[in-house]
Amino acid sequence: MENVKQHIINKEKPVISITGLYKSFDELPVLNGIDFQLFEGENVAILGKSGSGKSVLIKIIVGLLKPDKGEVLVLGKQVSQLIGKELDALRLRIGFSFQNSALYDSMNVYQNLAFPLTMNLKNLTKKEIDAAVDEVLDAVGLTNKIEQMPSDLSGGQRKRIGIARTLILKPEIMLYDEPTSGLDPVTSAEIIELINEVQQKYNTSSVIITHDLTCAKNTANRIAMLIDGKFLKVGNFNEVFETDNEQVKGFFNYNFIQ
Repeated sequence: MENVKQHIINKEKPVISITGLYKSFDELPVLNGIDFQLFEGENVAILGKSGSGKSVLIKIIVGLLKPDKGEVLVLGKQVSQLIGKELDALRLRIGFSFQNSALYDSMNVYQNLAFPLTMNLKNLTKKEIDAAVDEVLDAVGLTNKIEQMPSDLSGGQRKRIGIARTLILKPEIMLYDEPTSGLDPVTSAEIIELINEVQQKYNTSSVIITHDLTCAKNTANRIAMLIDGKFLKVGNFNEVFETDNEQVKGFFNYNFIQ
Protein backbone atom coordinates (compact mmCIF):
# COMPACT_ATOMS: atom_id res chain seq x y z
CA MET A 1 0.00 0.00 0.00
CA GLU A 2 1.49 3.33 -1.06
CA ASN A 3 1.02 6.62 0.70
CA VAL A 4 0.09 9.51 -1.60
CA LYS A 5 3.27 11.57 -1.59
CA GLN A 6 3.35 13.01 -5.11
CA HIS A 7 0.02 14.83 -5.01
CA ILE A 8 0.36 18.57 -5.62
CA ILE A 9 -0.11 20.55 -2.41
CA ASN A 10 -0.34 24.34 -2.53
CA LYS A 11 1.48 25.47 0.61
CA GLU A 12 0.77 29.07 -0.33
CA LYS A 13 -2.97 28.49 0.13
CA PRO A 14 -4.24 27.27 3.51
CA VAL A 15 -7.91 26.21 3.35
CA ILE A 16 -8.08 25.91 7.15
CA SER A 17 -6.05 28.19 9.39
CA ILE A 18 -6.38 27.94 13.18
CA THR A 19 -4.53 30.20 15.61
CA GLY A 20 -4.53 30.10 19.42
CA LEU A 21 -7.66 27.95 19.73
CA TYR A 22 -8.99 27.18 23.23
CA LYS A 23 -12.14 25.31 24.25
CA SER A 24 -13.28 24.13 27.69
CA PHE A 25 -16.42 22.50 29.04
CA ASP A 26 -17.39 23.25 32.65
CA GLU A 27 -13.84 24.46 33.32
CA LEU A 28 -12.41 21.25 31.89
CA PRO A 29 -9.91 22.28 29.18
CA VAL A 30 -10.23 20.22 25.99
CA LEU A 31 -8.34 22.30 23.42
CA ASN A 32 -5.47 24.20 24.94
CA GLY A 33 -3.82 26.41 22.34
CA ILE A 34 -4.23 24.79 18.91
CA ASP A 35 -2.29 26.21 15.94
CA PHE A 36 -2.92 24.40 12.67
CA GLN A 37 -3.02 24.83 8.91
CA LEU A 38 -4.46 22.55 6.23
CA PHE A 39 -3.22 23.39 2.74
CA GLU A 40 -5.01 23.07 -0.57
CA GLY A 41 -4.78 19.49 -1.84
CA GLU A 42 -3.37 18.10 1.41
CA ASN A 43 -4.47 15.18 3.60
CA VAL A 44 -3.75 15.60 7.32
CA ALA A 45 -4.49 12.84 9.83
CA ILE A 46 -5.25 13.92 13.38
CA LEU A 47 -4.31 11.28 15.93
CA GLY A 48 -5.14 11.21 19.61
CA LYS A 49 -6.68 8.96 22.23
CA SER A 50 -10.38 9.08 23.03
CA GLY A 51 -11.34 12.32 24.74
CA SER A 52 -8.34 14.21 23.39
CA GLY A 53 -10.52 16.77 21.61
CA LYS A 54 -10.43 15.53 17.99
CA SER A 55 -14.22 15.62 17.57
CA VAL A 56 -14.47 18.99 19.35
CA LEU A 57 -11.96 20.43 16.89
CA ILE A 58 -13.97 19.19 13.91
CA LYS A 59 -17.19 20.65 15.35
CA ILE A 60 -15.50 24.03 15.75
CA ILE A 61 -14.24 23.90 12.16
CA VAL A 62 -17.81 23.44 10.84
CA GLY A 63 -19.34 25.93 13.28
CA LEU A 64 -21.23 23.47 15.48
CA LEU A 65 -19.28 24.73 18.50
CA LYS A 66 -17.82 28.16 19.19
CA PRO A 67 -14.29 28.48 20.56
CA ASP A 68 -13.62 30.19 23.87
CA LYS A 69 -10.65 31.96 22.31
CA GLY A 70 -8.74 31.93 19.04
CA GLU A 71 -9.29 32.33 15.32
CA VAL A 72 -10.63 29.70 12.93
CA LEU A 73 -10.52 30.57 9.23
CA VAL A 74 -12.07 28.08 6.82
CA LEU A 75 -11.89 28.86 3.10
CA GLY A 76 -11.14 32.44 4.05
CA LYS A 77 -14.16 32.80 6.35
CA GLN A 78 -14.03 33.47 10.10
CA VAL A 79 -16.32 30.63 11.18
CA SER A 80 -17.33 32.00 14.58
CA GLN A 81 -18.71 35.15 12.94
CA LEU A 82 -20.94 33.32 10.44
CA ILE A 83 -24.64 32.77 11.05
CA GLY A 84 -27.63 31.57 9.07
CA LYS A 85 -27.24 31.41 5.32
CA GLU A 86 -23.55 32.38 5.41
CA LEU A 87 -22.74 29.43 7.67
CA ASP A 88 -24.92 27.10 5.57
CA ALA A 89 -23.10 28.24 2.42
CA LEU A 90 -19.71 27.46 3.97
CA ARG A 91 -20.86 24.03 5.14
CA LEU A 92 -21.89 23.15 1.59
CA ARG A 93 -18.21 23.51 0.67
CA ILE A 94 -17.20 21.02 3.40
CA GLY A 95 -17.96 17.30 3.19
CA PHE A 96 -18.35 15.34 6.43
CA SER A 97 -17.97 11.56 6.22
CA PHE A 98 -19.49 10.27 9.45
CA GLN A 99 -18.11 7.31 11.38
CA ASN A 100 -21.40 5.40 11.10
CA SER A 101 -21.97 6.49 7.45
CA ALA A 102 -25.26 8.20 8.53
CA LEU A 103 -27.34 6.76 5.70
CA TYR A 104 -31.13 6.96 5.79
CA ASP A 105 -32.38 3.41 6.36
CA SER A 106 -35.71 4.09 4.63
CA MET A 107 -34.04 5.23 1.39
CA ASN A 108 -32.22 3.12 -1.18
CA VAL A 109 -28.72 4.06 -2.36
CA TYR A 110 -29.96 6.27 -5.19
CA GLN A 111 -32.30 8.18 -2.88
CA ASN A 112 -29.57 8.60 -0.23
CA LEU A 113 -27.22 10.09 -2.81
CA ALA A 114 -29.83 12.28 -4.51
CA PHE A 115 -31.09 13.71 -1.20
CA PRO A 116 -28.28 16.30 -0.65
CA LEU A 117 -28.77 17.56 -4.21
CA THR A 118 -32.54 17.94 -3.97
CA MET A 119 -32.22 19.62 -0.57
CA ASN A 120 -29.48 22.09 -1.49
CA LEU A 121 -29.57 22.61 -5.27
CA LYS A 122 -33.20 23.19 -6.19
CA ASN A 123 -32.66 23.92 -9.90
CA LEU A 124 -31.23 20.55 -10.96
CA THR A 125 -33.09 18.39 -13.45
CA LYS A 126 -33.70 14.67 -12.94
CA LYS A 127 -31.14 13.99 -15.68
CA GLU A 128 -28.49 16.08 -13.87
CA ILE A 129 -29.22 14.35 -10.56
CA ASP A 130 -28.97 10.92 -12.21
CA ALA A 131 -25.61 11.87 -13.77
CA ALA A 132 -24.25 13.11 -10.43
CA VAL A 133 -25.33 9.92 -8.66
CA ASP A 134 -23.76 7.77 -11.39
CA GLU A 135 -20.50 9.74 -11.15
CA VAL A 136 -20.02 9.33 -7.40
CA LEU A 137 -21.12 5.69 -7.42
CA ASP A 138 -18.51 5.05 -10.10
CA ALA A 139 -15.93 6.93 -8.00
CA VAL A 140 -16.50 4.60 -5.03
CA GLY A 141 -16.86 1.47 -7.19
CA LEU A 142 -20.47 0.62 -6.33
CA THR A 143 -22.49 1.37 -9.46
CA ASN A 144 -24.23 -2.00 -9.11
CA LYS A 145 -25.68 -1.09 -5.68
CA ILE A 146 -27.82 1.84 -6.82
CA GLU A 147 -31.15 0.19 -5.90
CA GLN A 148 -29.96 -1.54 -2.70
CA MET A 149 -31.17 -0.56 0.77
CA PRO A 150 -28.50 0.32 3.39
CA SER A 151 -29.46 -2.80 5.37
CA ASP A 152 -28.37 -4.92 2.39
CA LEU A 153 -24.88 -3.43 2.28
CA SER A 154 -21.75 -4.54 4.13
CA GLY A 155 -20.04 -2.19 6.57
CA GLY A 156 -17.42 -1.29 3.99
CA GLN A 157 -20.04 -0.66 1.32
CA ARG A 158 -21.97 1.65 3.67
CA LYS A 159 -18.75 3.58 4.31
CA ARG A 160 -18.24 3.93 0.56
CA ILE A 161 -21.80 5.12 -0.02
CA GLY A 162 -21.40 7.57 2.86
CA ILE A 163 -18.28 8.98 1.18
CA ALA A 164 -20.11 9.09 -2.17
CA ARG A 165 -22.95 11.08 -0.62
CA THR A 166 -20.41 13.52 0.77
CA LEU A 167 -18.70 13.87 -2.62
CA ILE A 168 -21.88 14.53 -4.56
CA LEU A 169 -21.87 18.24 -3.61
CA LYS A 170 -18.21 18.46 -4.75
CA PRO A 171 -16.80 19.79 -1.47
CA GLU A 172 -13.44 21.54 -1.31
CA ILE A 173 -12.66 20.12 2.13
CA MET A 174 -13.36 16.55 3.30
CA LEU A 175 -13.62 15.66 6.99
CA TYR A 176 -13.34 11.92 7.67
CA ASP A 177 -14.38 10.70 11.12
CA GLU A 178 -12.74 7.32 11.89
CA PRO A 179 -13.12 6.09 8.27
CA THR A 180 -11.77 2.57 8.98
CA SER A 181 -13.39 2.04 12.38
CA GLY A 182 -14.99 -1.38 12.77
CA LEU A 183 -13.75 -2.70 9.43
CA ASP A 184 -11.67 -5.80 8.76
CA PRO A 185 -8.12 -5.27 7.43
CA VAL A 186 -9.02 -5.96 3.78
CA THR A 187 -11.98 -3.57 3.80
CA SER A 188 -9.90 -0.97 5.69
CA ALA A 189 -7.30 -1.15 2.94
CA GLU A 190 -10.03 -0.51 0.35
CA ILE A 191 -11.26 2.58 2.24
CA ILE A 192 -7.67 3.85 2.56
CA GLU A 193 -7.24 3.47 -1.21
CA LEU A 194 -10.54 5.29 -1.76
CA ILE A 195 -9.48 8.24 0.43
CA ASN A 196 -6.32 8.58 -1.68
CA GLU A 197 -8.32 8.32 -4.91
CA VAL A 198 -10.69 11.06 -3.70
CA GLN A 199 -7.71 13.32 -2.97
CA GLN A 200 -6.31 12.72 -6.46
CA LYS A 201 -9.52 12.86 -8.48
CA TYR A 202 -11.34 15.69 -6.70
CA ASN A 203 -8.29 17.62 -5.43
CA THR A 204 -9.84 17.78 -1.99
CA SER A 205 -8.10 18.94 1.16
CA SER A 206 -8.88 16.49 3.94
CA VAL A 207 -8.76 16.12 7.71
CA ILE A 208 -8.79 12.47 8.74
CA ILE A 209 -9.68 11.75 12.36
CA THR A 210 -8.43 8.25 13.14
CA HIS A 211 -7.03 5.86 15.72
CA ASP A 212 -5.77 3.63 12.90
CA LEU A 213 -2.05 4.16 12.37
CA THR A 214 -2.11 2.15 9.14
CA CYS A 215 -4.79 4.51 7.82
CA ALA A 216 -2.85 7.56 8.95
CA LYS A 217 0.43 6.36 7.47
CA ASN A 218 -1.08 5.52 4.09
CA THR A 219 -3.42 8.48 3.56
CA ALA A 220 -1.79 11.48 5.23
CA ASN A 221 0.76 13.88 3.82
CA ARG A 222 1.17 15.10 7.41
CA ILE A 223 0.15 13.76 10.81
CA ALA A 224 -0.82 15.90 13.79
CA MET A 225 -0.55 14.27 17.23
CA LEU A 226 -3.09 15.74 19.66
CA ILE A 227 -2.07 15.33 23.30
CA ASP A 228 -3.25 17.36 26.31
CA GLY A 229 -5.24 19.70 24.08
CA LYS A 230 -2.29 20.67 21.85
CA PHE A 231 -0.62 19.37 18.71
CA LEU A 232 2.49 17.94 20.29
CA LYS A 233 4.04 16.79 17.01
CA VAL A 234 3.18 17.64 13.40
CA GLY A 235 5.00 16.19 10.41
CA ASN A 236 5.21 13.10 8.26
CA PHE A 237 4.81 9.68 9.86
CA ASN A 238 8.48 9.18 10.66
CA GLU A 239 8.92 12.71 11.99
CA VAL A 240 6.04 12.23 14.42
CA PHE A 241 6.86 8.73 15.66
CA GLU A 242 10.66 8.75 15.65
CA THR A 243 10.72 10.38 19.07
CA ASP A 244 11.65 9.81 22.68
CA ASN A 245 8.40 11.40 23.88
CA GLU A 246 6.76 8.76 26.09
CA GLN A 247 3.19 9.85 25.29
CA VAL A 248 3.75 9.60 21.55
CA LYS A 249 5.60 6.29 21.91
CA GLY A 250 2.79 4.98 24.10
CA PHE A 251 0.18 5.83 21.48
CA PHE A 252 2.26 4.11 18.80
CA ASN A 253 2.84 0.99 20.89
CA TYR A 254 -0.83 0.72 21.86
CA ASN A 255 -1.99 0.74 18.24
CA PHE A 256 -1.17 -2.15 15.96
CA ILE A 257 0.50 -1.14 12.73
CA GLN A 258 1.55 -3.31 9.84
